[in-house]
Amino acid sequence: MKDYYKTLGVDKNSTPEDIKKAYRQLALKYHPDRNKGDKEAEEKFKEINEAYAVLSDPEKKRQYDMFGAEGFRQRYSQEDIFRGFDIGDIFKDSGFGTSDIFSVLFGGGGGRRRGVRYTTFTGPFGQYASGGGADYADFARGGGRPSQGRDMVSDLTITLDEAAAGTEKLISLRRDGKVEKISVKIPPGIDTGKKLRVAGKGEGGPGGGPPGNLYVRVQVQRHPLFRREGDDIYIDREIRFSEAALGTSIEVPTLNGVKKVKIPAGTSGNTKLRLKGEGIPHLKGKGKGDAYVRIFLKTPKKLNTKQKALVEDLAKEGL
Repeated sequence: MKDYYKTLGVDKNSTPEDIKKAYRQLALKYHPDRNKGDKEAEEKFKEINEAYAVLSDPEKKRQYDMFGAEGFRQRYSQEDIFRGFDIGDIFKDSGFGTSDIFSVLFGGGGGRRRGVRYTTFTGPFGQYASGGGADYADFARGGGRPSQGRDMVSDLTITLDEAAAGTEKLISLRRDGKVEKISVKIPPGIDTGKKLRVAGKGEGGPGGGPPGNLYVRVQVQRHPLFRREGDDIYIDREIRFSEAALGTSIEVPTLNGVKKVKIPAGTSGNTKLRLKGEGIPHLKGKGKGDAYVRIFLKTPKKLNTKQKALVEDLAKEGL
């Protein structure tokens, strides 16, 4: 897939002014008037304009950064990418015309409509026009399907317990000028960074087109007791030296309640004991991860006289 940043020679931290400057330099270099008959330059010019059409639009750039090149192209058609992109604004003071730019990008000729001068061009969605400040798709002919509205993204924070059990949350979202309450089902096993799709809850489509989708980006809070690694959870527990040497049983909290865990005699520090199936449900497929109890040996910082004597006796016995 195309990397728009590489195409323009900029990075994600570049300012809008830097992006515009990089685009202008490249666009003038590969402009059709300077490279007549050069197919390679023509293709480069197309790529430059597509990249700038995305990176110069704050919302399109945000979506591109969030979903990546492949995910972005699944949400934006070629028509969507160039909607609202004013090529003439860049070249109006350069001495170059724009009529042949549309021909290079989409192919086509010129014409009039309702007394407004514009240049028509034929693209993958039919015939469009530019002029008088109109979007390219505003003069689309041929009765094509109306454009879908833009997708929206909302962040949602949940607890680890909610991520493990699954839950349903209400989020407030402003759609088309109104605040709306939207119910979002959280499946068991969700993890930070996962996105949930709520169909038809994005922005309304232009000209009565279908709405886009809502993508809910999930953030799972840290748990005060458990550490999550994939679908497994880890719990740290301290035991005394005598318990490690002789063996014992301890109670351990899990996501499914308190469990009794047997500590075998001779357990050393940093030992991991597995509790099968006591972890997080697998998001895809059946079953659950495991819980691991990590054992640490508790070493007293101070010993009384009797304890010190006993430890010295143990040391004499090789312990």
